[in-house]
Amino acid sequence: QVQLVESGRGLVQAGDSLRLSCAASGRTSSIHSVGWFRQAPGKEREFVANIWWTAAVTSYTDSVKGRFSISRDNAKNTVYLQMDSLKPEDTAVYYCAARRIPTRYEYWGQGTQVTVSS
Repeated sequence: QVQLVESGRGLVQAGDSLRLSCAASGRTSSIHSVGWFRQAPGKEREFVANIWWTAAVTSYTDSVKGRFSISRDNAKNTVYLQMDSLKPEDTAVYYCAARRIPTRYEYWGQGTQVTVSS
């Protein structure tokens, strides 16, 4: 089992920056990759970014490329999502998730709210 706890929620203005953290515990040695997802009110949850746990492999959804950056600190078992140039449309509950195999995210955090005002 892997447990995930997000932190870094906030209310910011458009153009501001915010960093989210996802602390993993439990069987972290079994993690293949960690992803960030978000869900805005009335919308489906969408993929934002992910990073492999033991390799320098990342991916991003098009709408955040150039503005968001995902990174990890394996010594702290923590994955970060640095969000710059935030837009009102980035407002959502952000979740981190982990998977042991590439096909399915099995473990999810509780989510953290990000609100961007115009």
